[in-house]
Amino acid sequence: MHGFHDVFIQILVLLAISVTVIGIAKLIKEPYSIALVLVGVLLGMTQIPMVEEAEQFITQSEVFHAIIISLFLPILLGDATLKMPFHHLYDLKKTVISLAFLGTFLTFIVIGFSTYFILGLPIVVSFTFAALMSATDPISVLSIFKDLGVPQKYSTIMEGESLFNDGIAVVLFKISSIYLLGYMEMGLAGVGEGAFLFLKFAVGGALVGIIFGYVFSQIIRIFDDYPLEIAFSMLLFFGSYFIAEHFKVSGVIAVVVAGLLFGSYGKKIGMSEETRVNINSFWDAVTLLANSLIFLMVGIEIREIDFSGKWGMILMAIVIFLVGRTIALFISTSYVKDLSNKDRILLNWGGLRGSLSIALALSLPDDFDGREEVLLLTFSIVLFSLVVQGLSLKPLIKKLGIVGPGSKES
Repeated sequence: MHGFHDVFIQILVLLAISVTVIGIAKLIKEPYSIALVLVGVLLGMTQIPMVEEAEQFITQSEVFHAIIISLFLPILLGDATLKMPFHHLYDLKKTVISLAFLGTFLTFIVIGFSTYFILGLPIVVSFTFAALMSATDPISVLSIFKDLGVPQKYSTIMEGESLFNDGIAVVLFKISSIYLLGYMEMGLAGVGEGAFLFLKFAVGGALVGIIFGYVFSQIIRIFDDYPLEIAFSMLLFFGSYFIAEHFKVSGVIAVVVAGLLFGSYGKKIGMSEETRVNINSFWDAVTLLANSLIFLMVGIEIREIDFSGKWGMILMAIVIFLVGRTIALFISTSYVKDLSNKDRILLNWGGLRGSLSIALALSLPDDFDGREEVLLLTFSIVLFSLVVQGLSLKPLIKKLGIVGPGSKES
């Protein structure tokens, strides 16, 4: 009991720090996710007794993995799908599908082979790292877009890409880190096996999502009681995730599909206006707390990483990551007529990497050969991505002239 009390106090300490940082970031109109990562890095490098206890608890890989993957991931994905305006997503389906599917695979292939040939890392390590670099994190980007009044289409594309490519990236990560060597030994048959496994993960996850999304949409038709309907939405997000994982299919894809169905079809047939307002407010608050802890924890992870003598490798990995994203984005959207090159530049630079990449890297077992390299490179790129790309997005948007009439800056 005493142990649980200590854990609770430690999480409370981190929560107090992160909520304070968010408050200050909102006052100075800067993306709170970037502020939290920077404060996390500072905390990771200093020795404050009470904070240090919390850090030591948090930086155990199984704790980080349990909190971020099992607890926060269904919340973040569920919240995003619930609020995603489906008609906007449908209008931009060509761009979103191109980026989320073709773009993600191209990123994975380009970064995987480049890491293998240029950095000389083993093939399993190279492609595990490439899978982690395939997942985008739009949280900071969307808050910058909102502040600057950037047209809705950009937010929809970035969020739509992230929702779908998270699921694909998690499946690619599992295949690369667990099965890749076995498939390579099988030669051409291994390619078929890998493709089959990918389809099993993805299609199985989507089926679980469809069933859960449909069933819960029907359930909320019976009630007009927003606290109960909020409880149902929680059950939907966690239930679809854990049931899918139990059946060895993709929990991430299950939550995304279930949430999209519930947030469009379910909302239309079973939610009153009062429920819609309250369910959105509830998830806004929960998501804010989840994000606040995630980004602070990402920064704090600096304690676990040894940078000494690795700067050349880190620099090269950043170049590989940037070139990989650029090639993947421009090729995958080359046939989309609605996108100008200006749009592509913004979407390219706005493809930040974040908490999911770190959480997956930490989920690698301690006996995974090359775990240290994967952690080092993933952490370095997430840090570069959030801080350098994140902080230069505002000037880039202004330079490109993509600022809408709703801008708080205009």
